[in-house]
Amino acid sequence: MTMAEKDSDSLWDTECMRAALDQAWKCVPSESAYSVGALLVDPKSNTVLATGFSREIPGNTHAEECALLKLADPSLARGSTCYSTMEPCGERLSGKTPCANLLVAAGVARVVVGIREPPFFVPSCIGTDLLRDSGIVVDYIQGMDDECLAPNKHLLPENKQ
Repeated sequence: MTMAEKDSDSLWDTECMRAALDQAWKCVPSESAYSVGALLVDPKSNTVLATGFSREIPGNTHAEECALLKLADPSLARGSTCYSTMEPCGERLSGKTPCANLLVAAGVARVVVGIREPPFFVPSCIGTDLLRDSGIVVDYIQGMDDECLAPNKHLLPENKQ
C-alpha cells in the first residue's frame, strides 16, 4: 500500500482521534465555521504536546493553528503527529495562513485526519494534497466519519431552518 492510499487503523490513532474529538466538542457552534479538534503528539514517546479547537484563541483561529500556538516551544512540532477531526484547510476565506501550510512550516511529520472537509465553505479542500506534496504522511482514520462530523451537524443542509 502506498503512502497516498494508506488508511490509519491503529488503536493508538483511534484513541488520539477520540481525544481530538473531545476538543471539537468544546467549540461554540458557528454558522460560518467548522467545529474541529486537534492534538499534537510526539510519536516517539506518545506524549500529547498540545491540544486545540476551533476559535479557542481569539482571532478566527482553527484547531491545528491553536495547538501549534499553544506549544511551549514551537520546535517541539518538528517530527510530531497532528490528529485533526477534519482535513486541515488548504485555503482560508479570512485570508489567514491555511492550517496545511502552518503544519508544513512547523515540521509536522504526519497528520491523521477524521474526515475530509465538507464543501460548505470552500468547494474543494486541498489540505491533504498540500500536506502530501510537502512530504507529510497523511492517514485517514476509518470508521469515525459520523463521530467527526457530529460537532458540525448544525451546518448540514437538513438541519438548517
